[in-house]
Amino acid sequence: MFMVRSRTSFVCQSCGAVSQRWQGKCEACGGWNTISEETAGAGIGAQAARGTKGKPFPLEGLNGVSAAAPRIVSGIAELDRVTGGGFVPGSILLMGGEPGIGKSTLLIQTCAALARAGSRVVYISGEEAVAQVRMRAARLALADAPVELAAETHVEDILATLAQGPRPALVVIDSIQTMFTDSVESAPGTVTQVRASAQALIRFAKTSGSAVVLVGHVTKDGQVAGPRVVEHMVDAVLSFEGDGAHHFRMLRASKNRFGPTDEIGVFEMTGAGLAEIANPSALFLAGREAGAPGAAVLAGMEGSRPMLLEVQALVSPSALGTPRRAVVGWDSQRLSMVLAVLEAHAGVRLGQHDVYLSIAGGLRINEPAADLAAAAALVSSLTGTPLPADCCYFGEIGLSGAVRPVIHTGLRLKEAAKLGFHRAVLPPPPGESREAPPEGMRLARATHIAALVADIAAAGSAHEEARPALRALK
Repeated sequence: MFMVRSRTSFVCQSCGAVSQRWQGKCEACGGWNTISEETAGAGIGAQAARGTKGKPFPLEGLNGVSAAAPRIVSGIAELDRVTGGGFVPGSILLMGGEPGIGKSTLLIQTCAALARAGSRVVYISGEEAVAQVRMRAARLALADAPVELAAETHVEDILATLAQGPRPALVVIDSIQTMFTDSVESAPGTVTQVRASAQALIRFAKTSGSAVVLVGHVTKDGQVAGPRVVEHMVDAVLSFEGDGAHHFRMLRASKNRFGPTDEIGVFEMTGAGLAEIANPSALFLAGREAGAPGAAVLAGMEGSRPMLLEVQALVSPSALGTPRRAVVGWDSQRLSMVLAVLEAHAGVRLGQHDVYLSIAGGLRINEPAADLAAAAALVSSLTGTPLPADCCYFGEIGLSGAVRPVIHTGLRLKEAAKLGFHRAVLPPPPGESREAPPEGMRLARATHIAALVADIAAAGSAHEEARPALRALK
């Protein structure tokens, strides 16, 4: 009798690439010491051809009528905003976030809201025992919600349990890194097990119509841990962000097949769980010191939501040969560009000064409309001139110094007027469009960065007599 020797391959635990021998560095992703020995057919591209004959299927044209995807409204408005209106039946979502950020808290609140609305909801915990989940639910006053709970990591047992009874509307798997399946021979948490377990759960979601949420850990650089192919397999990738220094948390969608990818949901961590923030602008502007030099209010956008944020800058003389440039919440390359434009086209000399820029509240922004607010805050700090407390700024600065228009001007101005701002410095409108400003709002059109610098300098000169202490220092 001949025994068939099982073949082995070497699979990278970071990207899933397969090689025929062990090596210290993965040639696909460049990771060191990430390759481990596994059975053949475990990695990407290592599956043998099955040799079965395919079955033809009908093809359709583009001019058909398609109904909009139905939604399972969770009852948590901020979560529904990010997902595009609620969970789509048969979809699968991957939620990532740092440990302790509140992923499990948000999901247990979502499960309780859906269960109280009459839907069958199943919460599978692979990291915590049932007693631990119950303690969290009791602390959040959710113990009376009819959520079905279990602590299990075997995928086949989970699928067999979910097949019993009515179809669940929502299934939460916390977390995918703890799951394992008998279809592959490798340790739980490896690339092979994560990918195979995710594939089995995706197949269940598509065939049963249940919405499945997978919780994923994140690496040190903020990426969802495990193979990148899992992010391509799921329908949506949500990121839960925040830090321990602030009470609020932000939910973003980096991928969404059924909705937008630029929306943001804002929550506040309280003793009773995560509370929704209906007006994030008021939260981010709370406690700001009006009349302090170096602070400008940005009328920004996060998806379709306008948000007012405070941009803080500190410019001080440097004793170093290379001045410091420190940025929190904004792109450092963008700051370097604004500093170069200020020096080249507005005569603002910052080469011998340390520059610190921060978005108050810990929020990170990426839109170019923050250029004008950052420039105003920098000039205000350099000259010691406070900006008007009832004025907001937004606009993109080009390399020529021209201030370029940005989108959603009307929404930005309406949000500013709602919070009591009466003035706005913004770019000229594109083309011949002339949108009427909100009632009581005065607009100042900045066409060039030099004009903004001149206005701030003129305001500083006008207030010179009111600053005897500063004049005495000079």
